[in-house]
Amino acid sequence: MERITVPLGERSYDIIIGSGGGATIGPAVAGLGFGRKGVVVSDPEVGRLYGSMVADSLAGSGFDVSILSIPAGEENKTLGTVARLYHEMLSFGLDRKSFVVSLGGGLVGDVAGFAAATYMRGIRSVQVPTTLLAQVDASVGGKVGVNLPEGKNLVGAFHQPSLVLMDPEFLATLPSRELRSGFAEVIKHGVIRGPDFFSFLEDNYEDVLSLEPSAVERAVAVSCRIKADVVAADEREESGLRAILNFGHTVAHSLEALTDYNTYRHGEAVSVGMACAAEISSRLGFLSESDTDRIISLLNNAGLPVTFSNLEAEQIVARMRFDKKAVSDRIRFVLARKIGDVFLSDEILLGVVEEVLRGRCDVAP
Repeated sequence: MERITVPLGERSYDIIIGSGGGATIGPAVAGLGFGRKGVVVSDPEVGRLYGSMVADSLAGSGFDVSILSIPAGEENKTLGTVARLYHEMLSFGLDRKSFVVSLGGGLVGDVAGFAAATYMRGIRSVQVPTTLLAQVDASVGGKVGVNLPEGKNLVGAFHQPSLVLMDPEFLATLPSRELRSGFAEVIKHGVIRGPDFFSFLEDNYEDVLSLEPSAVERAVAVSCRIKADVVAADEREESGLRAILNFGHTVAHSLEALTDYNTYRHGEAVSVGMACAAEISSRLGFLSESDTDRIISLLNNAGLPVTFSNLEAEQIVARMRFDKKAVSDRIRFVLARKIGDVFLSDEILLGVVEEVLRGRCDVAP
């Protein structure tokens, strides 16, 4: 087992990474000072695969737990789903000393984490991510929330978990498309803070995607260290540093919203967004042509999209105007100076973004 600490003072917690971890959650949670009652929140498929194992491990350590299910699909990441969880948590008798275990991908982590953050003004939680995307990104950092029709994650909270437990064996049941989607966020971590890690990914992306144990564990662990360092330096997005984790996400969130969250996996949208962000960085004279080519080539080699179709560039730019950081004809963007060095700019003209997007549109709507 590898242990990474997210140093946040009294809110510090450990990320434990290792095969077989799912079956040892009970002893891991037993030392955290939780009350006896808790719930394991999952979706139907993940619950069928792993719910009993996690619940049995917790029961074996003296906890009284119930497995709650929420429907899969981004369309269910809503306040209505959270409200249903509240009622089930009340029915099971959870109090302020109880806890929530999020068992699943990023959607489950966001919804169950938000329920924990707001139930009785906040109870403790554990994240057990079962997708690559959730393991390297969504489960670390304490951002939880739900969507509104107007956009993604517009209602949420910062609520750090008490523990994140990652078992690479969970990834074996994922479809190839889901693995590749998660790998986009791995690539992102290399771009923003890990030049040597990026080189490793260039040489070993096939091993990671085929779940070769040492390669995938390194990809998960290094990604978690990079994110933990950024979160520790800017937990609540007050200095602007944490925003670098959004490299590629400005375009991605618009793509997802415009396609009703049912065309692109999150990582696929981020991949398109990273290709656009790299090209914008290059066009503005920040990123070299060689580094731009390396970023786009790795995305291509990993089987991730770098273009979009059936939307117009103008639609995406119009959607960006919903962004609370957009002002007049300018928008906040994370740009790259080189691989491993990114920065936040509030001065990006939407016209430049639109030009790049036109070049990334491969099929007319």
